[in-house]
Amino acid sequence: MTVLHLTSDRFRTETGYRILVQVPEPDCDAVLQAILSYDPLPYGDYDRVAFATSGTQQFRSLPGGANAAAETVVKVPCLELSVFTRADPEKLEQILRATYDAHPYEEPVIQIVPAFRTCHIRGVDEDNPNRFWNRKTADWVPGAHRR
Repeated sequence: MTVLHLTSDRFRTETGYRILVQVPEPDCDAVLQAILSYDPLPYGDYDRVAFATSGTQQFRSLPGGANAAAETVVKVPCLELSVFTRADPEKLEQILRATYDAHPYEEPVIQIVPAFRTCHIRGVDEDNPNRFWNRKTADWVPGAHRR
């Protein structure tokens, strides 16, 4: 991965990995908790930062696995859990082992992508009228953050 050198008075960049895990929705929290047991997923002034997108995973079982070989494709509603980690290789392996242990599939779809992220510089732009705390409170704002 080419190192990205951006300079800004608004944000800083960091390198790490984006981990994407496709998992049936009922098992998503267990997979996330497994990841969190090895990395608190800090992101600037926050931690436990994760994102889940809904979709449909499809696959066909081939001979030799725990499941019988299938003639047709199976479709399963799933979430794709996405997290960013700055873990070193040893910690990354622990995260992945925990993900495998918590996942209900024999062959979980897990992708690890080298990535850059931006984190805000504390105190900058706090008076921006687009920040949720500077405008009428939107429905999505959590109760603990309402003013």
